[in-house]
Amino acid sequence: MRVFNVHTIMNTMIAKANNASKTNQAMLIFPFSHCVRDSRIFLHSKQLIKNSLTTANRLHAVPLAVAVAATLNACAPLSPPPAAPDTKPKPGASVPPGKPATPSVKKADGTTAEADNRPAEPAYKRVELSEVPGWDNYDFSSGYLNFKNQCTTLLKRKNAAAELKSTCDAVVKNKKPEKLTAKQWFESKFDAWQIVQADGQKQGLLTGYFEPMVKGSRQKRDKFLHPLFPTPADLLTIDLAETYPTLKGMRLRGRLEGNKVVAYPSRAEWEKHGEKKVDPLVWLDDALDAFLLQVQGSGRVELDSGQTVRLGYADQNGHPYVAIGKVLVNRGALTVEEATIPGIRKWAEKNPKELAGLLNENPSVVFFKESVLSNPNEGPVGSLGVPLVPEMSIAVDPSVIPLGSPVILASEHPVSKSSYEKLVFAQDTGGAIRGRVRADLFWGWGKIPGELAGVTRQPLGLWLLWPKGAVPVEGR
Repeated sequence: MRVFNVHTIMNTMIAKANNASKTNQAMLIFPFSHCVRDSRIFLHSKQLIKNSLTTANRLHAVPLAVAVAATLNACAPLSPPPAAPDTKPKPGASVPPGKPATPSVKKADGTTAEADNRPAEPAYKRVELSEVPGWDNYDFSSGYLNFKNQCTTLLKRKNAAAELKSTCDAVVKNKKPEKLTAKQWFESKFDAWQIVQADGQKQGLLTGYFEPMVKGSRQKRDKFLHPLFPTPADLLTIDLAETYPTLKGMRLRGRLEGNKVVAYPSRAEWEKHGEKKVDPLVWLDDALDAFLLQVQGSGRVELDSGQTVRLGYADQNGHPYVAIGKVLVNRGALTVEEATIPGIRKWAEKNPKELAGLLNENPSVVFFKESVLSNPNEGPVGSLGVPLVPEMSIAVDPSVIPLGSPVILASEHPVSKSSYEKLVFAQDTGGAIRGRVRADLFWGWGKIPGELAGVTRQPLGLWLLWPKGAVPVEGR
């Protein structure tokens, strides 16, 4: 698995996204950072136990693959992408649909509705750059530097889009004519494609994430009672795609019990026995902070020794994520509007004896690896493999927006409600960040970015900037 150190989010389960910024019929969903934020899907199912294998040599046996695929239909592989047309697309042209009609379609607000046997709308619609909101106002100079900085890494990625690699190759070789401004360079290199939902709607959902800064210790003592762990030695990862390419993106987590593969312990089980299996990396002074750092997938820990270290996502126990915000809303303990990080923290302060039970409603556990914080002015490394840049890096569904792509984001600021239009880059992923018009904005690190991330759930429009003359293909 690639190193994605971040993710986060205080995401939201939206019932009506066309009014998301106001009454937001939403529930907070904390997609984990890399257990959820990984571009791969982490699978856990009772079928794993029922169909557990009798020998190590049968880890890739057909019955397991079939059972997992059947049980976890949400992880079904995408249909093969359509062939690109031979002619250069014209403004207003659309990419042909890549899959047949399905019984239901996903709406802009994340809900599903019965389809009337219509094929899904094309994901991309070619538009003129002048039609992109705020085109003349973007920080193209910073955008050019961000694009250039990611190119060395992008060129080394075997699965990176060839079209982006070609553009990067020219940038790395300093082929930007001196007479061109950064804005003119973007206009000379990219076409704009508006991303459209399967049902034809153009609006989706923007959420936000950040890198927490928390207090910790190397030893369990005083108030430092809440551990964060490295990856246990007995955690197994089974990549189904190695034997069955049609199951690309599907992985299983488990452990060996005799000669059988069984599910790895849930959060409640791990809380009881984790310390007996592996020594914690650090101990934090707040249970909710320890939980939220797992949600974010990475964070900075200020140790009582004076040292600051960064913990990044390493692995996950394979259990599905359950949003505690949703749990509290379902219990009637919070309203939808209150189901934010600040709202959940207030609830925890008033109900300290109930907090452990609430956190155990989420069976997923994230494991970490430690790194030195060499540059405190750099964000954590995203799934592209480059440090994330505040308000310029987004997490996306890479089957819709290839990593490394420049993107125009049109939304509203979560606090001021003013227009919020940015040139950003697809540099991270997340299992909860799925679908076409969907993005998760990296706000930065510390208190204020954390507050912004906690309340970000805004309506969203997206425009993919794709190398001139090329046609973006969904599901590549």
